Amino acid sequence: MQTVIPEVTTDVLQAFADAWNRHDVDALMSFMTEDCVFESSAGADDCGTRYMGRDAVRAGFAEVWEIFPDAHWGNARHFVQGDRGVSEWTFTGTRADGTRVEVHGCDLFTFRDGKILLKNSYRKNRPPIAKSMR
Repeated sequence: MQTVIPEVTTDVLQAFADAWNRHDVDALMSFMTEDCVFESSAGADDCGTRYMGRDAVRAGFAEVWEIFPDAHWGNARHFVQGDRGVSEWTFTGTRADGTRVEVHGCDLFTFRDGKILLKNSYRKNRPPIAKSMR
């Protein structure tokens, strides 16, 4: 039987952020509703790429670490008001070609029954930093 958290708090959002930094997709999915949605910060659609349902969201989360194996979200700050919340962070990561990304971003959340229904992600659009020649 699954335990339902009566409400999402900033501590819950910090635990969610910590799971991202551990690259722990099982932990991340424990925060999500059965009919969850992830709208990524990039993609062809006006909402980025939209992943709907647990299997698609899980694959979308894992894809982030495929693109940026060293992905990290630092300086996290959170707030929650009712069934909505925000996490702000600084994303850093290195692509396979060696270019680095370092940008500020945020996630806008919608909650239901103590879980995340929607994770809508935004990142600043900054050119990649050229790989080091060392």
